[in-house]
Amino acid sequence: MLSIELITTQGFFELDGGKWEVTNNIWLVGNESDLVVIDAAHDHSKIVEALHGRKLRAILLTHGHNDHINVAIPLRDETDAPIYLHPNDTMLWNAVWPSDKPDLYALPNDRIDVGGHRLHMIHTPGHSPGSCCFVESSSEVVFTGDTLFCGGPGATGRSYSDEATIIQSIFSQLLVLPDSTVVHTGHGNSTTIGQERELVLEKMREMQLNLPARH
Repeated sequence: MLSIELITTQGFFELDGGKWEVTNNIWLVGNESDLVVIDAAHDHSKIVEALHGRKLRAILLTHGHNDHINVAIPLRDETDAPIYLHPNDTMLWNAVWPSDKPDLYALPNDRIDVGGHRLHMIHTPGHSPGSCCFVESSSEVVFTGDTLFCGGPGATGRSYSDEATIIQSIFSQLLVLPDSTVVHTGHGNSTTIGQERELVLEKMREMQLNLPARH
């Protein structure tokens, strides 16, 4: 059985000269001996403490905004876990960590094995160019970062984001999942694909978007 644990940390999201106080969700995924962490926000010591001695296999970053990556390097230094980031968010990474690099560039169809389960990475641009989600199909769960929230699509309107792109990403990559799929988000409450489906389709109708091909 897939183990999923939630840690929350508080800090600031900074972009385009603005600064907002935020609470981030950090997800520990795996089993009683091996884990991956999804996003690395604000307080690496809290993440290390939650490991309880278990092996951290990877640090999976859903995107490159500072509030999702700002303790990635100290977490890697303490655990030796490699950092995965989509290459399209390199410019956001460099704004936080100009003297360091991720270990691996996460690409569509990458698979990360942990604790007898397999996470499948899907590219869902829009909130940022390199935004990604991680799906574990056998458990019907997806980790969406800031792409899809309880209440609809993630925010756009800032540098490197685009509303039409995020809606089309959700339609083609996430709405293909069963309605029962649990959506664990980067901020706020979890939801399901079924709960968010009509909100996304209504937004597409409002924006008069052509339906893209599903992958």
